[in-house]
Amino acid sequence: MTMRPPQPCRTNTSVMEDQNEDESPKKNTLWQISNGTSSVIVSRKRPSEGNYQKEKDLCIKYFDQWSESDQVEFVEHLISRMCHYQHGHINSYLKPMLQRDFITALPEQGLDHIAENILSYLDARSLCAAELVCKEWQRVISEGMLWKKLIERMVRTDPLWKGLSERRGWDQYLFKNRPTDGPPNSFYRSLYPKIIQDIETIESNWRCGRHNLQRIQCRSENSKGVYCLQYDDEKIISGLRDNSIKIWDKTSLECLKVLTGHTGSVLCLQYDERVIVTGSSDSTVRVWDVNTGEVLNTLIHHNEAVLHLRFSNGLMVTCSKDRSIAVWDMASATDITLRRVLVGHRAAVNVVDFDDKYIVSASGDRTIKVWSTSTCEFVRTLNGHKRGIACLQYRDRLVVSGSSDNTIRLWDIECGACLRVLEGHEELVRCIRFDNKRIVSGAYDGKIKVWDLQAALDPRAPASTLCLRTLVEHSGRVFRLQFDEFQIISSSHDDTILIWDFLNVPPSAQNETRSPSRTYTYISR
Repeated sequence: MTMRPPQPCRTNTSVMEDQNEDESPKKNTLWQISNGTSSVIVSRKRPSEGNYQKEKDLCIKYFDQWSESDQVEFVEHLISRMCHYQHGHINSYLKPMLQRDFITALPEQGLDHIAENILSYLDARSLCAAELVCKEWQRVISEGMLWKKLIERMVRTDPLWKGLSERRGWDQYLFKNRPTDGPPNSFYRSLYPKIIQDIETIESNWRCGRHNLQRIQCRSENSKGVYCLQYDDEKIISGLRDNSIKIWDKTSLECLKVLTGHTGSVLCLQYDERVIVTGSSDSTVRVWDVNTGEVLNTLIHHNEAVLHLRFSNGLMVTCSKDRSIAVWDMASATDITLRRVLVGHRAAVNVVDFDDKYIVSASGDRTIKVWSTSTCEFVRTLNGHKRGIACLQYRDRLVVSGSSDNTIRLWDIECGACLRVLEGHEELVRCIRFDNKRIVSGAYDGKIKVWDLQAALDPRAPASTLCLRTLVEHSGRVFRLQFDEFQIISSSHDDTILIWDFLNVPPSAQNETRSPSRTYTYISR
C-alpha cells in the first residue's frame, strides 16, 4: 500500500485563502491522509502566539461597533472561508442557541394564556408527554386545566362522549366558567382514562353482543304488533297495529298515555319537541300535540295506506301504497299545505327520506328513486335489488336499503353505484338504520344484525367479516328499530318493544372474552 504525502484540506475560497494561509499561524490546518480507498480527516491545531489575543480583542472591538446587518455580513464572509469540518463545529455551537422553550418563556412575559392555548390543542398522548418535559410545563397544564378542556372538546365533537357524560353524570363538572366551580386538574386527569375504559367496554359489548335486555309488553287488545317507534332519553313513542299510539316512560317502562283517533293501524310516525305526526292504513296523516296528545290536524290526501313519512325544517314528505309521494310545506302544526305530488314508482312506495338536496324513495317495484328537494324534479333511479325494497336511510352521499330479496345494499347517491351487498338475513329486511360506525338491520326472520359500516365501505374487506353480531330475542317479525351509541330499541310483530342496552351490562356478562374494539390510546404517568 502506497501512502500519499499529507495534503492540506482546501475550500473553494481559492486564491484569497492561499495568500493569507501563511499570514494566519493561529488557524487550524486540516490534513487529508488517503490510502487510495478511504481518507481520514485529522486536525492539527497550531499553537497560539502572543499576538492572537490582541488581534482577537481588536476584531471584537470593531465588530461591536458595526450595525447588525454589517455584523451578519461579516460573519457570513468568515463562514464562507471555512471548511466543512469547521462548519460542523459552528453548527453544534449554534443549535442549542437557536432552541427556545417557548412554553416556559411565555409565562415569564405574563403570557400564560398563550402557553395554555398552545398546549390545549394536544391530544391525550401528547399531553401526557408534555407533562414530563419539566415542572414549568406541568404547571401550565395543571393551572390551565388542560385535561378538563380536552374532555370538554371531546364532549362537544363526539356524540359518544356527550352521551356518556350525561349517563355517567360527569357532565356536571364540565363547562364551568370559573375554576373555583369545579374540581382540580388532577380530577380530570384521573377521569380521562376511566372514560376511555368505559368507551372500550361499550365497543366490546357491541362486538360481542353483550347487553342488558329490557322488554315492554304492549298487550294490544285486538291485533298484535308494533309497527313503528321513536325514542329519546325520557320516552318511547310507538305506533301499533291496533290503531293506537302509546307513549312509554323510558325509565320505568310504564305506559304514560294512549292516543286514539286513527281507524287503521299506525304504520309510521315521527315526533319533535312540539308535535307527533303519524301515518295510518286509514290513508290519513294526523298531527298531535306531543305534550297533551290532542289532535291538531288531519291530512286527507292519499288514496291508500300511508306507509312512511319524514319531516324536518318546515318540509314533510309522505308516501303511500297508492304509489305516490306527497311533498308538504309545514309552516306549523295547523298550517300544512301540499306543495307537489311525485309520481314515477310502479308499486307501493314503502319508505322516504330526505335532506336539503335530495328526496329518496324506495318501492315495491325494486327501485330507489332520487328527486331534487328544491324543485321536486326527478334526478335518477338506483337499480340493483331483485325484489321490492322495504326500508332505507339516506345521509350525505350514502343510501342504505333493505329488500325482500333478503339483502342490504349500500349506494353512492351521486353516481348511483352500488358499493356493497350485505347478505345474511333469511327473510325480508324490514328496517335499517346506520350511523358513522354501524349498520343495524331487522328482518322478518326475527333477527337483528349489527354490521361494520366502515368495513362494508372498504372493497377490500372480506364479506365474512362484515356482520359483527346477530341478536335473537324477538319471537316475531322485526318491524322497526332505532339505535344510538349505547342501545338499540326495536319493535316486532310479537307485540313487544325491546331495549338492548350495551352500556349498563351486568358484571357477570363483562367477564366474557372481549373482542377487538376501537382503540383509544392513553399513556399514564
